[in-house]
Amino acid sequence: MRVSKVTISGVTFAADLSGALFWEERRLLVVSDLHLEKGSSYATRGVLLPPYDTIATLGRLAAVISRHDPRVVIALGDSFHDRTAHGRLSGDDREAVAALQTGRDWIWISGNHDPALPRDLGGTVADEVAIGPITFRHEPTGAQGEIGGHLHPKARVSTRGRSMERRCFASDGMRAVMPAFGAYAGGLSIRDAAFAKIFPKTGFVAHLLGDRRVHAIAASRCY
Repeated sequence: MRVSKVTISGVTFAADLSGALFWEERRLLVVSDLHLEKGSSYATRGVLLPPYDTIATLGRLAAVISRHDPRVVIALGDSFHDRTAHGRLSGDDREAVAALQTGRDWIWISGNHDPALPRDLGGTVADEVAIGPITFRHEPTGAQGEIGGHLHPKARVSTRGRSMERRCFASDGMRAVMPAFGAYAGGLSIRDAAFAKIFPKTGFVAHLLGDRRVHAIAASRCY
């Protein structure tokens, strides 16, 4: 069971185990915080990580696109880890991105890590996009009908006598924050005060990315 359902402002999305959302009626796939070339960004500062995060992230993205065959893909900001990361993409990685874009509309949303996205990677660039009752933007504001990223939500739960921490979707049914999709992207606990600003008046649910399915758990049960 790779997919469960998450309803946001009256729209039902498939919450994919990869961390993507799919709006079947619109054939629209959303991913957030790819953070491509994070490894090479760290290397410039003398922190050596295995230089395989971009190929791993693009491989996972290719798999979820193959599963859902979207007509539109929205990359919800921080697709690149820094302002010059796109220039460090290898030729093979650029070809991989082009192949993913073939036959579909592709929208790059600007993020705080990549506020000036290049125009030579295909697709279109926008600060935010509104489709029907849903607004897609990088930094969540708590507005109704909003899907944002930026915060990299994760949650820790106890089950069967052991603790488990996973990336998750955070949603109260009216708005949602997506997990980071990038292989090297970290996470912020949903118990952090930043989430209280997004979900101030109602309880919300953490949709944890498990081994075989997405688990919906009340945020109050997470720590």
